[in-house]
Amino acid sequence: MEFRGLMGGFYRISEWIMRLSVTNVLWIVTAFPVFFFVLNLFVATDEQQVQAFLLAIAVLAPFTLFPSTSAMFALARKWVTGDGDVPLLKTFFRSYKENYLQSMIGGLFFMVLLTVLFFNFRFYAGQTGYTGLLAYLFIALTVMAFLAVFNFFCIIVHLHMKTLQLIKNALLITIGQPVRTILIGVSNVVVLYISIFQFTFLLPFFTGSLIAIVTFWHFHNGFRKIMTKQEELEAKRAEQAEQAAAEADAEDGQASR
Repeated sequence: MEFRGLMGGFYRISEWIMRLSVTNVLWIVTAFPVFFFVLNLFVATDEQQVQAFLLAIAVLAPFTLFPSTSAMFALARKWVTGDGDVPLLKTFFRSYKENYLQSMIGGLFFMVLLTVLFFNFRFYAGQTGYTGLLAYLFIALTVMAFLAVFNFFCIIVHLHMKTLQLIKNALLITIGQPVRTILIGVSNVVVLYISIFQFTFLLPFFTGSLIAIVTFWHFHNGFRKIMTKQEELEAKRAEQAEQAAAEADAEDGQASR
């Protein structure tokens, strides 16, 4: 049955509410150990507890949060590319299973990288003089590494690559497209700010899926521009090759005379 007019608008809105909320709940449930310790961070009473909870999150994230987030991004990819009628549960768990190993390895890499950067920041933040200024460098590197995680999720659901290629391309895109990377970061901060300080009900039902859609939309636009430039470059090279071949044939014809 097809709804039109006002009823059609309400139907489409309710459909999107259902898609986003179901996906967000699936994301939280399948990564519940991580979110459990995230919630405990807000009730921690001292720095020792905070460090223990952060350590638990870093250990558990590659095995739960990363596969769960890649499955959520798989649905976001479908929606952004125009395939909005995919079955939610089937698509989510199929992607969770198919991408689990690569997501886990990528999660281990990024957790180690972020941990190393964090401890370097803590070390240099305690220094004085010019050495202490290096703390700002590690803040910037930590932010870039964190944003590279979002590109990693976009690539893993959009392209078929080996794990090392996924990680390398996530880092290269983050560095090579700084404006788009900053847009992804700012957009996600806005979503988080609204969810935490304005409409708290968004957190369990919409925040994760909204971030996935916004992130993949930015990534997809940038990826299409890269592919367009690559196609134009290949077409130009083919044209130059044809022109060179034609000139070579002309020179051979003149030589044979």
